[in-house]
Amino acid sequence: MNDCLLIIFVKNPVLGKVKTRLAATLGPHRALLIYLKLLEYTKEITAKLPMDKVVYYSDSIDENDLWDNAIYQKKLQDQHNLGIRIKSAFEWGFQQGYRKICIIGSDCFELTSKIISNGFQALETYDAVLGPSRDGGYYLLGLKEVKTEIFEKKDWGTDSVASATIADFNKLALSYSLLPPLNDIDVEADLGGIEF
Repeated sequence: MNDCLLIIFVKNPVLGKVKTRLAATLGPHRALLIYLKLLEYTKEITAKLPMDKVVYYSDSIDENDLWDNAIYQKKLQDQHNLGIRIKSAFEWGFQQGYRKICIIGSDCFELTSKIISNGFQALETYDAVLGPSRDGGYYLLGLKEVKTEIFEKKDWGTDSVASATIADFNKLALSYSLLPPLNDIDVEADLGGIEF
């Protein structure tokens, strides 16, 4: 078994339930189309990476979707707040025997295979790695063990999540590496010149 695991958090692509902030200005159909393209892009940049991979679905597991069952394990996210869902996914991975785990979402069109690989490489040296997003959240979190504080007392979905997570690293005396800041696609302005 590989000792590295990549966790990918996705939302089931349901009209009206994904990219709601985009939908507020672009409409739900266009928001869903953009999210489907983001899912496809996330699959493209992860499929050939050498580590094991698991897709965590928000509502239900789809055995016949774009995520190849031969490449991606499939699981269901805990039905709690985002911090508990992320922590539970990390805990499951470490229980399986993985020693270096990174989690990403499916909102970042600037993320590349190389950046994900760099995240795992950082875990060779550091206790943790964080890829901050320009909106104050993060697009990647990597750990070698679960520390509960990292997932608690966060205002998820706000611009304080990355800074609060880094503060936790410091409080816990964890060594950490930062990846370059990237742009998540949450609102229409985030699309920039990207054509969908």
